Amino acid sequence: MKSQVDQQKIAAMRQGGPALGRVKHALAAMVKPGVTFESIEAKAQALIKAEGAVPSFSTVPGYHWATCLMRNDEVCHGIPKGKRVEAGDVITIDVGLIWQGYHLDTTTTVAVAPVSQEVKDFLARGRQAVDKAIAKARVGSTIYDISRAMQKGVENYGYGAVYQLTGHGIGRELHAWPSIPCVAQKSDKKIKVVPGMTLAIEIMYTAGYPDLEVGKDGWTYQTIDGSLSGMFEETVLVTDGEPEVLTK
Repeated sequence: MKSQVDQQKIAAMRQGGPALGRVKHALAAMVKPGVTFESIEAKAQALIKAEGAVPSFSTVPGYHWATCLMRNDEVCHGIPKGKRVEAGDVITIDVGLIWQGYHLDTTTTVAVAPVSQEVKDFLARGRQAVDKAIAKARVGSTIYDISRAMQKGVENYGYGAVYQLTGHGIGRELHAWPSIPCVAQKSDKKIKVVPGMTLAIEIMYTAGYPDLEVGKDGWTYQTIDGSLSGMFEETVLVTDGEPEVLTK
């Protein structure tokens, strides 16, 4: 029975992942000066419905939106209202959907021209770090190995890896076991990566110190020192071979 349930999950998430990938890329293409966070949220709602899915994040108690939107020093859980994209901003879009009862989750961070080469490098290196972490999501590795790849991928450039928030398992629940920290934890050497795992692997990192605080809205985490932040996330299926990125 367990194998049958797992195959059902895998089949559903393989269908839902590309749908969420299309939503993410369409929202990222919207990010231009003058665009409001409310309009990005409205587009997300419409796109998710058009894909035949429903928003995932609005299932979190007390949260009523399809997206989390962040700007500059805001790291995650940003409520998508009351803000407008400006030239020079760095905007993070976190979005999820439910497909046939299974959650999928993905995030990207984009820069709004004009930005410096330093900012471009900051984002490119974050993307590289999560790609290296995803490459570790294979049989024979542990959660520690995934986290260590992320941590080294950003700290090698002098950036800070966020330690107060984590990636996570995903499936019937949005946030499931195991937690996948951005900073390697020795205890996670005991958690082996096995086929059939579906993982939301995400790097959350900062250009300065990685210490975060929750803003006045009670949701948005932001850097205490005001430094720039970024996040990249994919939902990944562990197979007998190469890890499969479902949210491309």
